[in-house]
Amino acid sequence: MRFAARALVQAWWFELVLPRFGLARLAARGRIRRLQRLSRRFHDLAADLGGLMIKVGQFLSSRLDVLPPEITRELEGLQDEVAPEPFTAIVAQAERELGIPLDRAYAFVDPTPIAAASLGQAHRARLSPGIAADLGFEDVVIKVLRPGIEQIVEVDLAALRRVGRWLSRVKLVNRRTDAPALVEEFATTSLEEIDYVHEAINVERFAADFADDQRVGTPVVVWERSARRLLTLSDVTAFKITDVAALQAAGIDPNAVAAELARATFEQIFVAGFFHADPHPGNIFVTPAAGGELGGFALTFIDFGMMGEIDDELRDGLRQFIFAVAARDARGWVAATQRLGVLLPSADTVELERAISALFDRFGGMGVAELTRIDPRELEAFARQFSEVIRTLPFQLPESFLLLIRTISLISGVTSALNRDFNMWDAVDPFARTLLNGGGGGATARSLGREAVSIMSALARLPQRVDALATRIDRGELAVRSPEVEHRLRVIDGSVRRTTSAILFAALLIGGILLRPSDEVLGGVLMGVSAVPLLHAVAPWRLR
Repeated sequence: MRFAARALVQAWWFELVLPRFGLARLAARGRIRRLQRLSRRFHDLAADLGGLMIKVGQFLSSRLDVLPPEITRELEGLQDEVAPEPFTAIVAQAERELGIPLDRAYAFVDPTPIAAASLGQAHRARLSPGIAADLGFEDVVIKVLRPGIEQIVEVDLAALRRVGRWLSRVKLVNRRTDAPALVEEFATTSLEEIDYVHEAINVERFAADFADDQRVGTPVVVWERSARRLLTLSDVTAFKITDVAALQAAGIDPNAVAAELARATFEQIFVAGFFHADPHPGNIFVTPAAGGELGGFALTFIDFGMMGEIDDELRDGLRQFIFAVAARDARGWVAATQRLGVLLPSADTVELERAISALFDRFGGMGVAELTRIDPRELEAFARQFSEVIRTLPFQLPESFLLLIRTISLISGVTSALNRDFNMWDAVDPFARTLLNGGGGGATARSLGREAVSIMSALARLPQRVDALATRIDRGELAVRSPEVEHRLRVIDGSVRRTTSAILFAALLIGGILLRPSDEVLGGVLMGVSAVPLLHAVAPWRLR
């Protein structure tokens, strides 16, 4: 809590107060160094506290956020710095969950963990002969929750909820997102992660979604040796997905792996509506095809504690979004963004549509490598041209998007690690065509059916709406709004109010100083009261 308070005060002072006194350049000069120091302090704090603070650090270091590389590098490696629990504590936890001694539950358990995460750790083991004969395999991995982690998570969530309430009172934040709702979504996924029965159910649901897909695999749950704080899975260890050298040595094309990963991700999001929300490189293996097929492989996902689910309405909106991206349809893109709740319905979208159209015309279809070869002055000119349009639009981040954006960001990072020239546009286009051709199965057919009904309904109302519009024009009731002009007027109004407060502050302060020698009480009162207009002049928040 002290760390969060200091960070918020620092951001308020350097990013809001100093620029209002004409010291924006001074504040900007040391911004990167300040953020690096802040990141290092949080790194040390998370490594010391463990629990959910590790996960917060991993979240900030992912490509989801807009932090520069100098900042994210300070937070990398937090997962590797988690100290493992002593094996005796793990044995005691496992025996409490299973109700039998560990040497009876398994033929062998390796005391050295293969992974030590913030919430639990994993050990290799072998099943007892009877269970192994029934299942057809003996090599397994057991995941054991850290003893006492539930209490640590409870304390961490209480602290994060309080920080979320603080942020909800900052106008710059609450205009864009509901911070407490984002914390609650993080809390929900975190509590699910410390329930291994829930993870086992996720494994089997995901496996059922891809039962007919030979390119996607999962471990098998050993229910006889699983409980709420202990999970036993078949050992599916293979090549780490970002180990390019090992893939090439096995005759597997990294670019083909990147394309398959993109396709599998799109299938999870746009077809199944149930997706792996933590697809970092350590959670995806590349398994060579059975039978020694040259270049053949399957993607094997592990760690299903963090999953995302999309309802039909949101999935329909996402499909509309990728159809617009694939077709470079700026108007369709704007409509899809409104439907998803990112862009509020009250937004005046004429200028936004023009900006997106220009974006598609100039940069549509380019991969990461191509974008890096563009003249930076061209990118800067483009950003400068449309920055005012973006700033004036009423957009927000729906809480349901947290896991979705994290997943897409992580997948984008993994595909770039496999092949820097990999172009996600190339993966979107054929997938969108597959959906349009009915490749998504019954879900896509229902989605297109609902869309057709919506279009027919709009067409049926069109004559009445045109007539109503003509009537308003005849009466002179048609109003024209300009978001840019409205924004500038709001800025001018706010500046006048703050200037008035600053003048009042100066008058009260100087008056108090002059009166203090002759009337100490009145002078002190005036000096004290001067703090009120000062706060109005520099305060960045607006209390609800």
